[in-house]
Amino acid sequence: MESIVKELSIVIPCLNEEKTLPIVIKKAQNSVARLEVDGEIIISDNGSVDNSVEIASRLGVRVVHCAKRGYGNALRCGFENANGKFLIMGDADDSYDFEKIDNFLKYLREGNEIVMGTRLRGRIEKGAMPFLHRYLGTPVLTFIINRLFGTKISDCNCGMRGLTAEIFRKLKLESSGMEFASEMLIKAGILRIKIKEIPIVLHKDRRGKSSHLHTWRDGWRHLKFILLYAPDFVFTWPASLFFLSGTALMALQVNGPFTWGNIYMGIHTMILGLTLSIFGISIFQMGSIIKIFSVQNDYYKNNKPMKWLKKITIERGLIFGGIIFFIGFFLDVAVLVKWAENDFKDIFMPQAVIFGLYFMLIGLFLAFFSFFLAIMKKKED
Repeated sequence: MESIVKELSIVIPCLNEEKTLPIVIKKAQNSVARLEVDGEIIISDNGSVDNSVEIASRLGVRVVHCAKRGYGNALRCGFENANGKFLIMGDADDSYDFEKIDNFLKYLREGNEIVMGTRLRGRIEKGAMPFLHRYLGTPVLTFIINRLFGTKISDCNCGMRGLTAEIFRKLKLESSGMEFASEMLIKAGILRIKIKEIPIVLHKDRRGKSSHLHTWRDGWRHLKFILLYAPDFVFTWPASLFFLSGTALMALQVNGPFTWGNIYMGIHTMILGLTLSIFGISIFQMGSIIKIFSVQNDYYKNNKPMKWLKKITIERGLIFGGIIFFIGFFLDVAVLVKWAENDFKDIFMPQAVIFGLYFMLIGLFLAFFSFFLAIMKKKED
């Protein structure tokens, strides 16, 4: 990122926008002049083959070239080359009015680290937003982000935003495509960065051509990215539910088949309990692995389950896992002895066998997982 020598950088990603780019640039220039701010306008070109680059150069704004295709790549390239303390982003199709950036700059100056536009609490011109985006895609994704990451926003997909250069560096944004918008909010939520929202007007795309946005593909990319950054929701809590419910089904039959009213729980229920328990501990370990890798990127460091995981040493894991394993081992040895005493003829002790398998598998999982944690801690050191 360039040194901070200006107060404001307006960053506009561009891919073949020759029709609307002159309008957008002039509006941005008018705002910089009217607000008397020491600012710059950066066009982050993403491989245009029309006259976009020539137009931008002729109008006297900076052009940076982003070799890697994608909305996220273009914005990140623009931010990295910006000289401003404050960064304001918006699209080049004239759907966002760069003559109305006053409140973005005002709230950034007041100390807000991220200032979001909200179209859903502002005004949307007729035909400016597809029906599915307005009433399904954006509200659903916004709800999920708010629920999982503690943000309190109304429009997660709004493309007009402001943020400080310092926060941009802190967020370490990596997404290449449209999910860049979600990544910014997710990481802001994880780091407890306050987001200020302001209503804006969304205008109809002035280009007269199809949008770069693909409804279902980009919607899935957003959702996939959100879930990848929510290991507690996707892995930890479902895993805990599976493990506890499976263990409970088995514990009910510690003295043999269990009857509750008209419900009879026997060997088949025990097998279900064993299966759920193994599913649970496997999924939990997968979630833990994802969170450990996230910690290396400075996320989830203050997460409570992560603090608990850090207390697991290879010694503790081997001792605790070994104890659990040998409980199961001796249970199954007892069954083997009974079988031998019966001249290796058929005996019926399924509960003991399943309990033995349960304890041995859980013990092995814990022991091997402690080895993995030790390797990861060594790499971090």
